[in-house]
Amino acid sequence: MGRYAGPKARVNRRLGALLYENSGVSRATERREAPPGMHARSKRPSNYGAALQAKQKIKHYYGLGERQLRRTFDTVRHKGGDIGLMLLQLCERRLDNVVRRAGFTKTRPQSRQGITHGHFQVNGVKVTKPSYLVRPGDVITVRNRENLLMLYRGLSDQSQGERLDWVTFDTDTLRATVQGTPGESDISLPMDAERKSINMVVEFLSR
Repeated sequence: MGRYAGPKARVNRRLGALLYENSGVSRATERREAPPGMHARSKRPSNYGAALQAKQKIKHYYGLGERQLRRTFDTVRHKGGDIGLMLLQLCERRLDNVVRRAGFTKTRPQSRQGITHGHFQVNGVKVTKPSYLVRPGDVITVRNRENLLMLYRGLSDQSQGERLDWVTFDTDTLRATVQGTPGESDISLPMDAERKSINMVVEFLSR
């Protein structure tokens, strides 16, 4: 899923959310908001279908494969508390998500590509795994190479970085500092009736 290369606008239309956010895909989604296919689909999905659709949203939005999602779920399933919230909190703490939301890049695929190519450091150490989970106190920087600094300054100027309570970002130094962990209000996944949908995903993955 992290390397999905199919028609992204179709995914947005099929799942009814802006999961892929680059400008071309956004324009294509706005032009044709209805789900893809020849016939309109007005029938409400079954509970199974709704849970499957919600799971697909998580996978496409955070760039997870099926095995990655299940491994993440297995990490939290035996802990006490709100399993659905903890699942999404782990997804939010992924390095590729933090790089995107802080404002280094315009999209998550851009952040994943940059990380796998070794463009970013955490606490001064190069990290090439987009799934790396950041922790409070971590400092994320671009490697000190002129071409990379020019690239990400340009992307940062174009991106729509979000104001996060748990991450600060200095656009001058291209330095993001993790101040804490994401709370429920920090979950960025676009999902209607989110709480109900996440609970359905938890039940789906628990089978």
